[in-house]
Amino acid sequence: MTIHLKSAADIDKMRVVGRLAAEVLEMIGPHVQPGISTGELDRICHDYIVNTQKAIPAPLNYNGFPKSICTSVNHVICHGIPSDGKILKSGDIINVDVTVLKDGFHGDTSKMFCVGEVADHAKRLIRTSQECLYKAIAIVKPGTTLGDIGHVIQQHGEAQNYSIVREYCGHGIGRIFHEEPQVLHYGQPGMGLRLVAGMTFTIEPMLNAGSRLTKLSKKDGWTVTTKDHRLSAQWEHTLAVTEDGCEVLTKRSDEAL
Repeated sequence: MTIHLKSAADIDKMRVVGRLAAEVLEMIGPHVQPGISTGELDRICHDYIVNTQKAIPAPLNYNGFPKSICTSVNHVICHGIPSDGKILKSGDIINVDVTVLKDGFHGDTSKMFCVGEVADHAKRLIRTSQECLYKAIAIVKPGTTLGDIGHVIQQHGEAQNYSIVREYCGHGIGRIFHEEPQVLHYGQPGMGLRLVAGMTFTIEPMLNAGSRLTKLSKKDGWTVTTKDHRLSAQWEHTLAVTEDGCEVLTKRSDEAL
């Protein structure tokens, strides 16, 4: 396993691109309303990244992915493909996943949005998945293991009677969109790779309201859904391990991290 440790100059560039990715999520929020299509959300984000930020939407054409963002609605866990035929309605929940590429580096982040009036049980799932991310971020520092990160997510999620998706995970990131290490969202304390300063990776827990079992669309080869069609929620940030903790490179202005 090759871990690409980042220099101070590298992390400066990742800080810039991480901020751009956060700004895309801040920008798109007011557009996430009943009646809009996920295809339109994709176009708005694409235009903003390309024309305003003068950057590149990394998902577009990545291993054949056809759009600039991922939009995962309700029981879609991840990698949902935006479509003009998918119209959001009140009560939906949606994950918007954005990766921006600028000056050779990637910033990857996602956020859950509520569309119109959303049921309390869906809000609870969204809140718990965000808490899992924040609890994991809170322990990231040199010496922490990847197993520690997975364990704190699994413990909190399962304590709230949710299941943790296992087939999809966080990942190293930098010049390469997805690099080592893989960051699992379940695990045993003290196990796995030990973190050191200069590592950069994402944490992106996916929690399901029902079973953890997943299904990959045979039709498009990308869309991952819950097997039982129960709701799923996910949040994601890109982090850099520092000498005494971590820096959340994709922190939004509404977050106290």
